[in-house]
Amino acid sequence: MSSHVSVDGAGGAPGYAERDLPVPLRHPDRLYIDGRWVPPTTQSTFDVIDPATEELYYRAAEAGPEDMASAVAAARHAFDRTQWPLLAPAERAVWLRRIADGLRGRAADASRLWTRQVGVLHTMSVASIERVGAHYDYYADLAADFPFEVRHDTVQGAFGAVVREPIGVVAAIVAWNTPMSLMAYKVAPALLAGCTVVVKAPPEAPGEAYVLAEIAEEIGLPPGVLNVVAADREVSEQLVRDPRVDKVAFTGSSAVGRRIASLCGERMARYTLELGGKSPAVILDDYDLETAARTLADAECTLNGQVCSSLTRIIVGRHRHDEFAEALGTFFGGVRIGDPFDPAAQLGPLAMERQRDRVEGYVAKGVAEGARLVTGGGRPEGLDTGFYVQPTVFAGVDNRSMIAQEEIFGPVLAVIPADSEEHAVELANDTVFGLNATVFTNDVDRAHHVARRLRSGTVGHNGYRTDPRMGFGGFKQSGVGREGGADGLLPYMEAKTVILGGVPTDRA
Repeated sequence: MSSHVSVDGAGGAPGYAERDLPVPLRHPDRLYIDGRWVPPTTQSTFDVIDPATEELYYRAAEAGPEDMASAVAAARHAFDRTQWPLLAPAERAVWLRRIADGLRGRAADASRLWTRQVGVLHTMSVASIERVGAHYDYYADLAADFPFEVRHDTVQGAFGAVVREPIGVVAAIVAWNTPMSLMAYKVAPALLAGCTVVVKAPPEAPGEAYVLAEIAEEIGLPPGVLNVVAADREVSEQLVRDPRVDKVAFTGSSAVGRRIASLCGERMARYTLELGGKSPAVILDDYDLETAARTLADAECTLNGQVCSSLTRIIVGRHRHDEFAEALGTFFGGVRIGDPFDPAAQLGPLAMERQRDRVEGYVAKGVAEGARLVTGGGRPEGLDTGFYVQPTVFAGVDNRSMIAQEEIFGPVLAVIPADSEEHAVELANDTVFGLNATVFTNDVDRAHHVARRLRSGTVGHNGYRTDPRMGFGGFKQSGVGREGGADGLLPYMEAKTVILGGVPTDRA
């Protein structure tokens, strides 16, 4: 079954006005350290490639070891030697609101960067980027009622309190698929808590981090409070190892997350990890298969399947398996593939050539392991340029196979037969991951019962559901800690017990 393709002329991406616009960055050849744009100490740069055209979009400065050390030193000085961590949360909230306003003013630039760097549909990037400022506003609002100090009765003194103080210097390391949102989940709570931050931007997509740095400069955020550098893995590991960094907040693969956890463990540094997933969708026997198939096909188009929480393991009763697999193949195979700036496109290219190679490798493994290829499995006809792959569905997948157990990070769905509801839950939980899940059923009580049995950080009902205000994170190898919501603020603070012989007049 072939996919519909949107293409203007054979062998290339269509021309769209957005590609004729200049790169909306003032200093891609520099690093933002201590409130200034400074040239890197090396001549190395990162080539940022447009995945729809395979052409160079722009070059960004690559931080060397000395640059990373300077960024950490700036953040350390701002935390240890300035008033930033001593400000009242309400005062820091003012800065968050200024950042939020700045992001809204730069939404068009950031959304265009996102599309050209990683291929996300422009219709989605515009809508998503416009909401990022709300994350900063949320944490600014939290300043008013979060319990930064809780009074306790104590037999050891006249005054007892648990106060929450900033943890210190934070290394915020973000992935390339959704940099602006991932930065918001880290930078906003860190700044509200009173921390200072070094953002390690992804080499494949550093542009959004540069936009954030430009906003910090424009609003006059105190020097050293926010620093932005792009670096390769070796220099990034230097950031994680640096004893001046108190906490690492990372989003990325589970393999890299394990490495970061081990390095932090060597010096007892704090960390939160938002890692990979292989998330199940459990379709119970009372739910309409066509509706479920359409819902899941639509959801998998998000970020062209490059989402850690994608519902890629679909578990359905054995007696309905074949019918569902064919319905899913019809909907997903009929997705319109095209240039990410094309308003009619439903699926764009993968972010980079190595990502397409990875997905194609997993498709080959699925075939070799004996799964039945229902649709896709190759490259779309008519799109000879760009890192495109067809939306792919496998049926009759063994839950212990590679395509059922390993994160593919592309538009590949595996349909797994289950013998009963109990068996479906067992299959859903039979994974090293536990990031996201959903239950399809018309019975909300049944959905609630199954949701409580699934070992997953988030469980939705009849579709992909998340709410960052409630927190996001995973069980097992899908991560440590939570981002978003009030729970996302706690990892940026240390709790201190204070017991005094008298009641202080200054409670600041």
